[in-house]
Amino acid sequence: MLNEFAWDERYRVPRADETLTPALVVYPEMIASNIASTLKLLDGDANRWRVHIKTAKLDYTLRMLIESGVCNFKCATTLELLVACRSAARDILMAYPALGANARRVREIAAAFPDVRISVLAENEEQVLQWQGSSVGVFVDLNPGMNRTGIEPRHKDEVLKLVRAVGALRLQFRGLHYYDGQYGGVAEGERTKAAHAGYDSLLEAVSEIERSGANVPEVITAGTPTLPCSLTYQGFRGRRFVHRVSPGTVVYNDATSLAQLPARFAYQPAALVLTRLVSRPRGGVVTCDAGHKAVSADAGVPTCLVLGHRELTPLSPSEEHLPLAVAGGASGPRVGDFLCLLPRHVCPTVNNFDSALLVRNGEILSVERVTARGREEPLLGNAGNDSFAGASASFSGRSEAVIAPRRE
Repeated sequence: MLNEFAWDERYRVPRADETLTPALVVYPEMIASNIASTLKLLDGDANRWRVHIKTAKLDYTLRMLIESGVCNFKCATTLELLVACRSAARDILMAYPALGANARRVREIAAAFPDVRISVLAENEEQVLQWQGSSVGVFVDLNPGMNRTGIEPRHKDEVLKLVRAVGALRLQFRGLHYYDGQYGGVAEGERTKAAHAGYDSLLEAVSEIERSGANVPEVITAGTPTLPCSLTYQGFRGRRFVHRVSPGTVVYNDATSLAQLPARFAYQPAALVLTRLVSRPRGGVVTCDAGHKAVSADAGVPTCLVLGHRELTPLSPSEEHLPLAVAGGASGPRVGDFLCLLPRHVCPTVNNFDSALLVRNGEILSVERVTARGREEPLLGNAGNDSFAGASASFSGRSEAVIAPRRE
């Protein structure tokens, strides 16, 4: 991760004295710049980007993507799927193995939004069978070496067998999903070499499918760390399939992604956490109110960096407290001072907040809900009384019990 980031006046939060901290602050100007930077890398072709919305989370941000021409998305939860459907997304992949009640919920949402092209992942025939009779399409999930989900590409017979099973059930085979997210901690040159070797194996699987007479409509690769690797791999060019990349973090960026990606990509932080200093417990240590219930600690310590304060190093957080070591003889900030934190991992940090302040040009534009935060209520058929329910009125003729989300 980065160990420092210079202060920029565009990140100043107005009316800070009226703001409850910790607060998630999102900057539309920077989001727009990051979207434009990504589209530039894709030669202006928004169709090549399948954004993972686990980062974006806000309906506001999804609308910005859609208004920029992006129409292909990935998600990991049924709530994210629902929010994407409501945000006028046209093509959404549920990029997480959905089983049992989760699969039935995906079918409910697909039935409620027949104009949205919804796809799912499968790695075995049992997973394919549960979609029989539905409108969803199926991507075969490949294991690029993360050993998290999917079939290893070298097992071409298994891949081909699954593609045939999709067709036998009269479902649409929509392509191959290959998320090579294991190279984030590898230096750029070695990362590219390893990723390209994996893509060679991926294309062998594609060729095997095509030799069987089947068509591979789409191949999805690359989260944020391997975005540059996918862009430089020549084997994806001039093929019959559509190749799409699926970085999501680049919409907001964080201290990790900004260190992993080349500076020439011109990405900027677009989501920060505003925090107050609440204590000076001893010499050389100050404490702010942004523990791991605000800034996610899943990526390790330090959990963030403090913009414009290279003398401050975040220490191990507790739930609501974040101690900061003050270097050398520096006096450090005073109790009551405000700091802006750049998370090490922005995706779960955004998920920690119910609402976000939108700040542009030194003004607060609005307070927006983090619409896809958390999960739906756990029982199928239990819509409950959620604030989303009123929004369902705009979807005339559809059952509120089906499209109202089930919250935690």
